[in-house]
This record gives sequence, structure tokens and C-alpha cells, in this order.
Amino acid sequence: MLMMAGRGGATKLASSMMLVARCFSTATARGMLVKEAVHAKAMGFHGDVVRGNVGEFLARGSVFGLRHGSTASFSEKDQQQNVQPVAECGGGDKEEKETVSYWGVPPSRVTKEDGTEWKWNCFRPWETYSADLSINLTKHHAPATFLDKMAFWTVKSLRWPTDLFFQRRYGCRAMMLETVAAVPGMVGGMLLHCRSLRRFEHSGGWIKALLEEAENERMHLMTFMEVSNPRWYERALVFTVQGVFFNAYFLGYLISPKFAHRMVGYLEEEAIHSYTEFLKEVDKGNIKNVPAPAIAIDYWRLPPNSTLRDVVVAVRADEAHHRDVNHFASDIHYQGRELKEAPAPIGYH
Repeated sequence: MLMMAGRGGATKLASSMMLVARCFSTATARGMLVKEAVHAKAMGFHGDVVRGNVGEFLARGSVFGLRHGSTASFSEKDQQQNVQPVAECGGGDKEEKETVSYWGVPPSRVTKEDGTEWKWNCFRPWETYSADLSINLTKHHAPATFLDKMAFWTVKSLRWPTDLFFQRRYGCRAMMLETVAAVPGMVGGMLLHCRSLRRFEHSGGWIKALLEEAENERMHLMTFMEVSNPRWYERALVFTVQGVFFNAYFLGYLISPKFAHRMVGYLEEEAIHSYTEFLKEVDKGNIKNVPAPAIAIDYWRLPPNSTLRDVVVAVRADEAHHRDVNHFASDIHYQGRELKEAPAPIGYH
């Protein structure tokens, strides 16, 4: 009777495995098969369906519709790797857990120069830098052609509703500005990437330069999120503005890259002006000069006692460098050349 009950249970288990094989991917089904097989062995089931060796059981899984090949090579060593307890990972105030995977991708262990553990996953120490504060903040490209004037007045028209909405709340203003400023580099880099694939040609490093700009602008946003708390309607506004601006800039770049880069150049000039006003409010005491967020100290390699003012100065310098890059890119197109013909300013923050 016990033997019959065991075979009956095994038959039900085999039926359930059919459903697993059809409803899940091979990797997911494999994990469930291991779990069910181990459970069945613990319950005392016998027969040809359930085996002590899970790899042999999976080899027979072709009856249930599973693939052959690597799926059947799930050995006892792999089982032990798959079920081992996760190890705790230090860094920060929160305890994190390492993700243990069958695919064997090792978690990275990065430390600072002083030997302490690096706690940021969004960027690494080799991506940090010291901002070049010696850059000229007053440079301006005087619009001469029709496209230049169109780009200039497009940016000026966007500034009016921004001033009206945020007024002197420069923390939230900076947050909104960065959600927009991080879009052009990503769009331009994406389009150049696709162009490079279509034409089987190099980009001259401009894909990396534009994506680097987009990442730098995103890090500005991550920094200001630490010092400002946007309201719900400001967050909703980000969805609207980003959706409209992304599609508009995408079409604009397809039609005229020289116009698109020139507009970003003027947009960065406005960013320099906004951060200069931000600094004035900090110096007047209207905005509290709080300690710099930890993410900013590590990203810009700032001294440990840095303040919000130091962060704004570094961000403003970044915007000035982005101004130069985009005006430079537009000038290349105005000269009748392609971006790939000029070396890209990689690392030029």
C-alpha cells in the first residue's frame, strides 16, 4: 500500500511538472523541479519519476517538454550553489544582501583609496572627478543664423513659465531642470548609436561623450533629490515635461542636429544663470547652506566638510562644460562636417 501511495504521489508530481514546463521558462521550471524533487524525496516517494539525483530527474524531464542540453547538467554542486544562504554586504546604514545566482555572476567588491567599502552602485570610483571650476562662465554664442535664433528664442520661451512656476524655489527648480537636461545627451547618443549600426562606421567617440553628458546630468538630479523634497504636483509635472520634451527633441535631432545641439547649448547657458541665482540666495541666507550630501562628496571628490554651496558650484561648472560641448557639436555641423570627423571631448565635464 505504501508503495502504491508513493507511486501515486509521484504520478501527481509528474503531472504538476508538465504545467511547470509549459507555464515557466526553463530556468524557472528547473528551480521548481529541484524544490519539488527534494520535497518528494523527503516524503519517501520512490519510482522512476523522482530520483535522489536531481540531474537525472531533469534528464528525464524531456518527457514533460523541457529542453535537453545544459538543463540536464544541473549537478549537485549547482544545487548547493543555488540554495546556499545569501551573505550580508556592508556599506551604508542599510544591510544589503548579495544576490546569489545559478549563472555565477560574482558581486563586485569595490573599495575607496582608504580601504573602506564603496557604497554606491549607481557609479564607481573611477567615474568620479574633481570639477574644473576655472571654466569661463560668461561665454555666450551670439545667434547669427535663422536656426541659431530659433534655438535661442525657443529656450527663452521655456524660461518664462519656469520662472513663473518655481519663482525663487531654486532647489525644486534645479530638480526640474535636471530632469530635462539629462534627456538630450541620451537622445543624441541613442540616435548616433543607431546611425553607427546602420552605416557600419565609428562615431568618433561622440556616442560615449553624449551618454556621459546624460549620466552627469542624471547625477545632478540624484544629488538635488537629497536636499529638496518635490511636491506631488511637481513630480507630475516632470512626467508631462519629460514626455513632451523627449519626443520634441527626438524629432528635432532627426531633422537638424545642428539646431538640436545649439538649443542645448543655450539651455546650458540658462542653467548657468539659474545656478548663479541659486548661489546668490545661499549667500544671502535665504537658502540654508546645509552639509553636502554624501553622494555629492564622493561623486565630485569634495572635502568631507563641503556644503550645499560647494555642490552648486561644481554643478554649475558641469553645465558650463556641457554648454561648450553642444555649441562645439553644432559648429561642426555648420561647417558641413559630421561629428565623427572631430574627436569627441570624452571626460570633458
